[in-house]
Amino acid sequence: MAPEGKRTGDSTQPAGGPVQNSAGYLDGRLLIAMPVMGDPRFERSVIYLCAHSAEGAMGIIVNHPAGSIDFPELLMQLGIIKKGEQIKLPENAESMKVLRGGPVDTGRGFVLHSSDFFIENATLKIDDGVCLTATVDILKAIANGKGPRHAILALGYAGWAPGQLETEIQGNGWLHCDADADLIFGDDVDEKYARALHKIGIDPGMLSNEAGHA
Repeated sequence: MAPEGKRTGDSTQPAGGPVQNSAGYLDGRLLIAMPVMGDPRFERSVIYLCAHSAEGAMGIIVNHPAGSIDFPELLMQLGIIKKGEQIKLPENAESMKVLRGGPVDTGRGFVLHSSDFFIENATLKIDDGVCLTATVDILKAIANGKGPRHAILALGYAGWAPGQLETEIQGNGWLHCDADADLIFGDDVDEKYARALHKIGIDPGMLSNEAGHA
């Protein structure tokens, strides 16, 4: 079954704690889709898990571009900047990636970003280097050159019901590995899937439906 469903709550991982906590939850790690996944929405996907607990899981796909949408155009659609003002945008805003974050709540933007930016009561700290903010304020800050150093904007997210992700991993639907800033925020979106597999010592060309999970 492909990941979809309700949005979950806060991360169970304490700040500065291990990536995989004692309960076996995977928040702060990357999921890598196996060929057996069989759902085109998640084919060759790499997903950063923002939250994983007994209540379910929530993550952002970090390697599927959102078609022809670019960040300056989105800022104009949201009324954050006016037509013609895109030429005044800071470089990191001009080049910011807009991704298809998952099939749930696709009309909403979710910004994964470095931890040098924080909005009280709006930003979720996932680990020491990565945060999630889903308010328009962070888009305004990025447009004004006051946002985080590293960020990606995802439209929608992937969600799992209680126990669903664990079942999919046991069924060889997903591998998982440590996250790093380059895999999350890197510009080479098309290469992230292969690089995530290489990170755990797997040659993408040798991957089959029968492969085990990490």
